[in-house]
Amino acid sequence: MAMTMSDVARFEAARPRLEAIAYRLLGSAGEAEDAVQETFLRWQATDVSRIEVPEAWLTKVLTNYCLNQLTSARARRETYVGRWLPEPLLAGDPMLGPADSAEQRESVSYAVLVLLERLSPGERAVYVLREAFDYPHREIAELLDITEAASQQTYHRAKKHVADGKARVEIDDAAARRIVEEFLAAATSGRTEPLVRLLAQDAVSVGDGGGKVPARAKGFEGALAVARFLRGLFKPGDAKRAHIGGVPDIYAATANGEPAIVAVVDGRVVGITCLEVGAEGIVAIRSQVNPDKLVRATEQWAATGHGDPLYTL
Repeated sequence: MAMTMSDVARFEAARPRLEAIAYRLLGSAGEAEDAVQETFLRWQATDVSRIEVPEAWLTKVLTNYCLNQLTSARARRETYVGRWLPEPLLAGDPMLGPADSAEQRESVSYAVLVLLERLSPGERAVYVLREAFDYPHREIAELLDITEAASQQTYHRAKKHVADGKARVEIDDAAARRIVEEFLAAATSGRTEPLVRLLAQDAVSVGDGGGKVPARAKGFEGALAVARFLRGLFKPGDAKRAHIGGVPDIYAATANGEPAIVAVVDGRVVGITCLEVGAEGIVAIRSQVNPDKLVRATEQWAATGHGDPLYTL
């Protein structure tokens, strides 16, 4: 049976929600887009008139596809060059999905996306559907072909794993900018002491270059070690500029709900550093410099206003 314009329109109406689910499940905007496209192809090949609840059917197809991708992703990441980190999304990107509640905002924070990597594919699916999209356990059970009791148990187990991370502080845009400004002032001062004062004692710093841009595979741990690394990282140099193709302008932004530093060369985002803030200061600094994971951010950057740079490296 040929697909009608109404059938296509129904899918397009569901696309933003499907993309937001897939992004949270996969941690990659590119892979999320591929998952939604695969879901559309299956929708296109199906007799839509026989589907009683299209939204549930689409969510089930998408989720199962993502579960398969997560299983194979674990094998792929064993051969990934360096540390694998999720793809950050700048504020305003529709793929970030709903942000009406604190739970929804936290579920897509960069810190939580990193913690979700600890979960099994099934735990991740239950956590995302329940925490971020408020699906009742009865519907989650139907989507994943498990019992309602199993869904509840899996959710509590997954939530405990995620909660085992450090307590995070929710920050508004104004506070995020102040944090970035203070961080940059300290990082470009040429001294470690101002940085140490901003960092939690057990702060960590990690980066993802994907083997395409230099990034240390093993992170730095402890305020002093992190501060020394950052002091060198933010020191201008011809070698750094050669690696990224020019002189980067440094901006303050928000990515996945966290204060973020965005490095831009000729309109191209070449790095996004997310600052996870806890009660004791900055607890984690995560830098994404793999160009494959900055394509969507570059598109978003070009489509929005961003003011003047705070610093030129």
